[in-house]
Amino acid sequence: MQNDASKSFRVGLIGCGRISDIYLTTLAKYAHTEVVACASLDLTESRAKAAQHGIARACSVDEVIEDPSIDCILNLTIPAAHAEVTRQALMAGKHVYSEKPFVTDIAEGQALIALAKQKNLKLGNAPDTFLGGRWQTVRRLIDEGTIGRPTGVFAHVGTHGTERHHPNPDFYYQCGGGPLLDLGPYYLTAMVFCLGPIARVAGMGNRAFDRRLIENGPRTGTEIPVEVDTHSVSLLEFDNGAIGSMTMSFDTWDSETPRLEIYGEDGVVLIPDPDPVHGANDFHGPVWFRTRDTSRWSHQPRPKGRDEWQIAENFHGFNENSRGLGLLDLAQAVEEGRAPRASGDLAFHVFEVMDAIERASGLGRYQSIQSRCDVPAPLPIDFLQGRARSNQEVADAN
Repeated sequence: MQNDASKSFRVGLIGCGRISDIYLTTLAKYAHTEVVACASLDLTESRAKAAQHGIARACSVDEVIEDPSIDCILNLTIPAAHAEVTRQALMAGKHVYSEKPFVTDIAEGQALIALAKQKNLKLGNAPDTFLGGRWQTVRRLIDEGTIGRPTGVFAHVGTHGTERHHPNPDFYYQCGGGPLLDLGPYYLTAMVFCLGPIARVAGMGNRAFDRRLIENGPRTGTEIPVEVDTHSVSLLEFDNGAIGSMTMSFDTWDSETPRLEIYGEDGVVLIPDPDPVHGANDFHGPVWFRTRDTSRWSHQPRPKGRDEWQIAENFHGFNENSRGLGLLDLAQAVEEGRAPRASGDLAFHVFEVMDAIERASGLGRYQSIQSRCDVPAPLPIDFLQGRARSNQEVADAN
């Protein structure tokens, strides 16, 4: 289904859980997209979401997929349902933008990529945080040669899971969950955006607990089983020769380790925050860097504290939680006849990397990555310029 640039890109939402609110808030800010229907397994939940966000219709999943007036499905279902909902939407002739992970099985992902190409439809996938101001700034530093040729990367997220803040955290500990599949896509997608595709990986994983205790909401005190590894350590080798390591954990009570560093021949870029909401899984936050000329090792005594770091000026406009930005880019990609930046090919490559890390953990040897993807182009400075609705128009829509 090709979209006419003279009309809005009509979106049907499937999955009306907590994450849908930020998507709907972001999409409502721009005139070239319109969420016209929403559905979930719970019609009461769908009707409440429609009323909250001014969506015209709440209906069944089948009705949304079969509606010929809808251009694209926004798939915000649980990970285990991503592939099937995406397949049904593609079969119905609709573009799809899905939450991460792309799929939970390599064969499913390959089939979806092939189906989308066969039907000449666009596949987009979260995370789209790399389109935010922070990561666009990091990419600009690299492209401008500020740190020279990139040679390495380090990423670390240490949390103690989701049961303290999520009322229904079960799926985080089932197939398709765990810290690698939940947090890994943010960091691996950002790495591919900055350093290019990944060639091979190694990994190890374990779990500290076989059961978890829900600590908030109406199910407080309920124990849930843990079916996946909750502590993952991996080694990464990129096509360009850079190497890296990554730790993703739900078994860490606290950590002061930086979220991510990229090393180059002439400097280093640092994502400094130990707060998970300001890591790679967010659109904004500071970007620090040092170069050969400003390195802390260039003079003695060694300075204390971090006031000697240079702070990169954020030149990009998307510096708030903008989940849905990837879908807005997909809508524009349909108009322009190009691939979306947060593409299905990128998401599948990242999923294959994570799947290979898990395989490597069991087999005890490196795994080669078969897929490759185009490195997304940076967002232009004027991206979505002239598309924004006024504050009054957004208020009226809701």
